[in-house]
Amino acid sequence: MRALLFAAGEGRRMRPLTQILPKPLIQVGGIPMAVRQILALRKAGITEIVVNAAHGARILMAELGDGSAWGVKLLWSIEGFSTEDALETRGGIVRALPLLGRAPFIAVAGDIVTDFDYSTLVRRAETLSPAGSLAHLVLVPNPGFHAKGDFGLADGKVCRTGEKFTFSSLALCHPAMFAGLPDERAKLFPWMNRRIDRGQVSGELYRGPWANVGTPEELRRAEALFSGEAA
Repeated sequence: MRALLFAAGEGRRMRPLTQILPKPLIQVGGIPMAVRQILALRKAGITEIVVNAAHGARILMAELGDGSAWGVKLLWSIEGFSTEDALETRGGIVRALPLLGRAPFIAVAGDIVTDFDYSTLVRRAETLSPAGSLAHLVLVPNPGFHAKGDFGLADGKVCRTGEKFTFSSLALCHPAMFAGLPDERAKLFPWMNRRIDRGQVSGELYRGPWANVGTPEELRRAEALFSGEAA
């Protein structure tokens, strides 16, 4: 089983930090966010990780290399070398599919910080299939910057009704969901809504530590949550 670590975005709201470093290399608790994800995935037994990159790709590749420093193998899906080259979430997945293989894969943003146990997704992978559930989303209680949330949960399925929670930018996906899609810039949502409405997307609510570091305010919140902790 492999994982896809999204690291192609510019992080414009995090300037001036992101004028120096790609956002996934910003440190929380003294550890770059991308490295936190790498270590958490390795702890779950995932040792082959695809990293997509565009903005700051050369810096990311120089800093993270082949992953051997953390006991993993990093495979690079280079979408280009500028913000304009980034393919968004769905497009990034489609571009990376040849590196991800045919088994379900974990997809996680490089700008979130969490204590979520990725081994639970490794165990859940066998529940996905082309004829059944195509994805599993991890939802979190709504943070202050996203009070309305994204999706509900009903009987273990993600839905678009009822009490809403926020998508954590952490998911388990079956590659069959993206088969035949064009290799182009495209967002994951609302494209995935059709699969949600068909009952093909399961989900869970995670109430543990989690931060989406998209602004300086969220970086400060993440530091308060995770400062001094090991990934």
